[in-house]
Amino acid sequence: MTTRKIATIAIHGGDLKDKGHNAIFPPIVTASSFVQPNLGEGGEFSYSRCGNPTRKAYESALAALEGGIYATATASGMAATSLALELLPRDAHLIVMSSVYGGTYRLFEDLRTRTSGLSFTYVDLNNIQAVTSAIQSNTAMIWIETPTNPLLELVDMTAICNLAQENNLLTCVDNTFSTAWNQRPLSHGADIVMLSTSKYIGGHSDLIGGALITARDDLATSLDKLKTTVGATASPFDAYLALRGLKTLDVRMERQCANALKIAEFLSAHSEILEVHYPGLPSHPQHVLCNKQMRTGGAVVTIRLRGNKETVRRFIGRLELFVLAESLGGVESMVNHTASMSHGSVPQKEREAMGIYFETLRLSVGIEDADDLIDDLKQALAP
Repeated sequence: MTTRKIATIAIHGGDLKDKGHNAIFPPIVTASSFVQPNLGEGGEFSYSRCGNPTRKAYESALAALEGGIYATATASGMAATSLALELLPRDAHLIVMSSVYGGTYRLFEDLRTRTSGLSFTYVDLNNIQAVTSAIQSNTAMIWIETPTNPLLELVDMTAICNLAQENNLLTCVDNTFSTAWNQRPLSHGADIVMLSTSKYIGGHSDLIGGALITARDDLATSLDKLKTTVGATASPFDAYLALRGLKTLDVRMERQCANALKIAEFLSAHSEILEVHYPGLPSHPQHVLCNKQMRTGGAVVTIRLRGNKETVRRFIGRLELFVLAESLGGVESMVNHTASMSHGSVPQKEREAMGIYFETLRLSVGIEDADDLIDDLKQALAP
């Protein structure tokens, strides 16, 4: 499967055979336990926390999609992030991409510093000297988010993964915004890929899920033991929904990313927009890197309105097609008020140091007609 294109792998990747009735799509198996033939004669499955046929089919498809050998599906993206941290010893140190997702920051700073003694240094991972200087004797992992949420800053994955390997550090890449359709971190040397599958993998705003994928045998063994021990696994129903969504990943992403580029071009020329963040634009400071490691600039466009709080409220209130919502990646277009939603847990001073202001809005572009979406933005921006 590794030589086949993403569109084909999304349909045929993984072990999707129904051994019971040869169903064309893996059925939902909701059983919590599985009958054992006799003492000492266990079957492939015993207890659904340890393994489930529906979840296994989905996990094998995810592994194939990302170019890995193993995937574990979790109850949410944050559960996946938490599980990745279980690989680390107590009091370990992590180097983290600055302007990381607010939920990740909250987990790191509000919880793991207290419960696991973990410590974190936030730097621009594109500054190799700064990353090298941040390495401590107890540094165990570099946490990479590319593109970042919401300002769409990129990280040169090959450069960071090479540095990590030289220093015997693990790397985990949050690939939620891109998925394997847009970039494959494992091919750049990453050890683990983390996904919030609630977004583009599921694609229909109807499930919560996450996943970790690796191409390393040792990490696969460790993660398989840890996911059983911790128990933050995806339910059979969510695994079924995510696998169904994954089948149309290629056609959805192609439309969404094409729409996003048109919208970014429109907004870049609009007088009421102060900033446009989109790696697919030649004006983006990392456009060359985008072309190097991504297929497109992605399906998210982040803007900063020119004006004040009332301007933001008026703009959001006028929108008809873009819905105000916490998430992203669905077939419908969404607008997210970053300061109060995705990064609401980050203190204002730190948000603004990242470049996130009250006027910052993240647009998750859907599969609607691009001209209709632009018309909606145009009327919402009108005086």
